[in-house]
Amino acid sequence: MLVVLHYTAMADCGAARDWLCTPESQVSAHYLVSGAGAVDALVPEDKRAWHAGAGAWGAITDVNSHAIGIELANSGTAPFGAAQMDALEGLLAGILARWAIPPEGVIGHSDCAPGRKIDPGPRFDWARLARSGLAAAPARAGAPAPLDGGGFRRDLRRIGYTAPASDAALLAAFRLRHRAGHDGPLDGLDCALAAELAGRFPVDRGPASA
Repeated sequence: MLVVLHYTAMADCGAARDWLCTPESQVSAHYLVSGAGAVDALVPEDKRAWHAGAGAWGAITDVNSHAIGIELANSGTAPFGAAQMDALEGLLAGILARWAIPPEGVIGHSDCAPGRKIDPGPRFDWARLARSGLAAAPARAGAPAPLDGGGFRRDLRRIGYTAPASDAALLAAFRLRHRAGHDGPLDGLDCALAAELAGRFPVDRGPASA
C-alpha cells in the first residue's frame, strides 16, 4: 500500500474540490487538504480513487488500486504553508498507522510517473516529512560516489522507480524529490544519495516484466 501526494494545480481549493467530485473529470482522490489546513475526505480509504493514472512504483503497476491519494491545494508554484503541512502530517500519521505503511511508502506523483508528472513539485517540503518519520530521505552526509550510470539506474529500481521512463526523466524525478533545484548531468552526489536509499531494500522490488 502506498500514499501518493499531489498538488491540485488550481488557485482555488473550492474549485479543486468541485472538479475532484465531478464524474466528468475522471479524476478523484481520497483527501483534499486546503491551504488553511482543512481536510476533506472525498473517497473512503478502502475504495479505489482515480488520482495516479498510468504509473508504477516497485512491484505495483496499478497505483490507483494500491494507493491512497492526497491532493494539496496549491497552484504548483506557491510554497506549502505551515497550516497545510501541519494538517498533512496529522493525516499521514493516521493513514500510515491504519494501513501499516512504512515511510518509504509515501511518494509523490512525480515518483510513480517520471517524465509525465511533477507534483507535488519543487516547493514541497519533503525534508519536513522525513524528519517526522512520514517519508523516506537519504542521509545528506558523505562524499560523492564514483559516477556510475548503470549503478544509479539499478539503485533507482531498488528504491521503487520502475515506471517506464528515460534516464533523463528518472534523474529529474529523483532530483525533484531529493535534490530540488539541482540541474546538469548525473553526478557523484546523485549516485551516493541513490545508493544510500537503495541500501534499505536488499532485493529488486520491480515487476518481473519491467
